Amino acid sequence: MKIRLFLLLLCCFALPDANAQGRLEVFFDFNKYDINPGAKEKLDRWLSENKNIEVTGIYGYCDWKGTNGYNDTLSLRRVNQIYNYLISNRIAVAAGYETKGFGEDFTQSKIQSENRKVLIVYEPLKPKPEAIQPKTQYQTLTEQVKTAKPGDLIKLENINFFNNSDAVVPKSKPVLAELLCIMEDNPNLKIEIQGHICCQTQGDVNDISTKRAKAVHTYLVRNKISRDRLTFKGYGITRPMHPIPEKNSQEEDDNRRVEILILSN
Repeated sequence: MKIRLFLLLLCCFALPDANAQGRLEVFFDFNKYDINPGAKEKLDRWLSENKNIEVTGIYGYCDWKGTNGYNDTLSLRRVNQIYNYLISNRIAVAAGYETKGFGEDFTQSKIQSENRKVLIVYEPLKPKPEAIQPKTQYQTLTEQVKTAKPGDLIKLENINFFNNSDAVVPKSKPVLAELLCIMEDNPNLKIEIQGHICCQTQGDVNDISTKRAKAVHTYLVRNKISRDRLTFKGYGITRPMHPIPEKNSQEEDDNRRVEILILSN
């Protein structure tokens, strides 16, 4: 009887952890953010073996060569490439997934090629209760721009600023990196960056909407996008999606936004 009880307990403790996190490292060529053939083969093999997963974090890294600012941007570009590849292959990415570009600010390996990477953190996809849910087709910013026409307005999702400031919060930097990649990949694309605020019944007293639009503009110009392809403008509270004062935090989030107007492509 004791032996049976021991074996039963042993089996219970030997069961795999359904919530265990997996990790995959994808390596990049020096000073590149495109997925090279070797990395693509590794990703495709991993994707074929892991259909029922959800990605909870994507982290970018660089070697020490180059300036901190350059490496921060390069690591975010690598994150963006991996994110788009996962989405294009219909891999679930958690709504609140964590993303960060570490640049060179981490414990570096002595082998430089091991530092040029993206780390994907994932876990088994949790089964959802069976219910009829309306199907929504999520499009990345890259996909939206690809099908956009002059005059189309596209919201930059998940770009947030510190309160009453034009400083972008760290978690929003991948959005800027994706927009930068889009501008680099589409040399004929010209846009107007539009800023909007919420909650202020007296108007945009401190011109925060213009400052936030300009912050996006400045980021692109600093990364060598021609000023001839960019304009920016703050609209304050003049173009709200919901009447002000808003009824809830969701309406505030909708009104407090940055959009790009496609001028030509």
